[in-house]
This record gives sequence, C-alpha cells and structure tokens, in this order.
Amino acid sequence: MTPPPPTMAAAPDPLASFSGLGISAPSRAAFTLSGSDSSSSVDDDAPLPFPEALPRADFLAPDFQPAAYLSALPNRHQTLEDLRSDLRDRSAAISSELLELVNSNYTAFLSLGSELRGGDDKVEDVKVSLLGFRRAVEEVKGRVSARKEETNALNDELRGVRSAIEQGRKMIELSERLTSLEEHLALDSMPASKAPREWEDDESEEEDEDDDGTLGSSPTRLLASAQECSRIAILTESLDQNTPFVIKMEERLTRCRNTLLLDLGNALKQAKKAGVRGQDRVLKYLAVYRVLGAQADAIKALRGG
Repeated sequence: MTPPPPTMAAAPDPLASFSGLGISAPSRAAFTLSGSDSSSSVDDDAPLPFPEALPRADFLAPDFQPAAYLSALPNRHQTLEDLRSDLRDRSAAISSELLELVNSNYTAFLSLGSELRGGDDKVEDVKVSLLGFRRAVEEVKGRVSARKEETNALNDELRGVRSAIEQGRKMIELSERLTSLEEHLALDSMPASKAPREWEDDESEEEDEDDDGTLGSSPTRLLASAQECSRIAILTESLDQNTPFVIKMEERLTRCRNTLLLDLGNALKQAKKAGVRGQDRVLKYLAVYRVLGAQADAIKALRGG
C-alpha cells in the first residue's frame, strides 16, 4: 500500500497573541465591501438639499393664518431653527423696505400732518354750507306748497264759475223753451184759420186732411207739446230747486201742463163723440197722456165721456 501523503501543519495565527490581552480580532465579514453597500452608505452620509425659499406671495394673502400655513408644509425638510432664521430675515427685510418707503416719502408724510391739522375748519365749512342749502330747499318747498294750495283754490273757483255758467245757460234755455211752449199752447187753442203754423215739423198730410175743426186739436201737435213739456221738466230737475227762478219756472210749467191736459181732454171728448171715425184719434190721444205721465187723467176723461 502506498503510504498517505504527509499533512502540512497549520500556520500560526499572528493575532492569536492579542487574545490574551482582551482584544478580539475583527471578523472577516465586517471587512467584506461591495459596490452597492458602499454607495448607499455614501448617500446616507450626504447632507440634505437646502429647501427653497418660501414664496412671499403666500404671506400677502388677505386670510393668511400662520398656524394653518405651517401645518400645510408637511413635506418640507427644514429644521425649526432654520425656519425661524428665515422668518427673522424676512421680517428684517420688510422693516428695511418700510424704512426706505418712509424715507422716500418723508416730505409727503410731513405735509400730511399739516393738511390734517386744518381739517376741522373745512368740515365745519362744509356743514355750514349744507345747512344753508337745506334751508334754501325748505324755502323752495314752502313756496311750492303755497303755490299748490293757491292753484287748487283757483281750480275750485274755476269749477264753480263753470258750473254757474252752465246753470245760467240751462236757465236761459229753460226760459226760452217755456216761453215757446206757452205761445204754442195759446196759439193752438185759437181757431185753425188764425193760428200761425210754427210747430209743424211732425204734422202729416193725413192730419191736415182730417183737421176740419170737428174732431178737436191735432194729435201730432198735442204729442209735440207733451214731449216738449217732458223735456222741460227734465231740464228743470237738473237745476237747483231752491232757486227763486227755478220755482217760478216750475209754476209756469205746471200751468202749461194743466192747459195741455185740458186741451187733450176736450180733444178726447170730441173724438169719442165722432164714433168710429174718431177711434184712431182716441188711441193717439191716450199715447199723449202716457207721455205726460197722466194715466189717471186719461181714465177720468174716458169715464167722463
């Protein structure tokens, strides 16, 4: 048999002698370096990037609230001390700008004080002017009110004058109509040969042929007189009944109506006496009674005949 090869003795450890002094040797794994581990350790030891400055426009918002603004910056990598330093710098910059602004407008600030010093006198002047203007307006309003009352009084007076004129015209018309009716009734009672024909607007040829003096007055003439009497009565009612002139006119109208009823009664009697020949006239005479509103007088005349 072939004898085994001889084994080599292990080399002595040079660090073994330090074990007795209480110093342990570092492990080999601790000195194992790789590319990835070295790069990550370098990144961890690098300083953080400095954050961007806070925009000044954020502090100019009308509803700016410091606590709400700071709580809205959770991703900002900045220490509290750096933030305080930034805010102090900003405050100093604002103070410096304000100082420059005051220095640049120093003259304007000085003149502002002098201008405000005399403001009370100007305000008093304005108050006095306004009070004077108010008094002037009140005077104008008073004059306008007085003129308005005067105008209303004149208008009332004008309406009264117009009413009086209208009443006067109606009185004149009433007098003229009554005079004409009186003349017509007086002439109509005369013989037919002597009576002038003034009211012949509604007469017909048939009435001229029948009007021979035996059947009484013409129905058309009596009807026209009755209608005129009714119109006069209506005109009288539109006037003041307490006026002496109107009272006198009513008396004259009553006489005319009575005369007309008397003539109408006589004509009705004559027509009834004519028998069949006068029946048509009887009906016409009854229509005249209806126009006068004297139905009771018509019944009396019929019974009396």
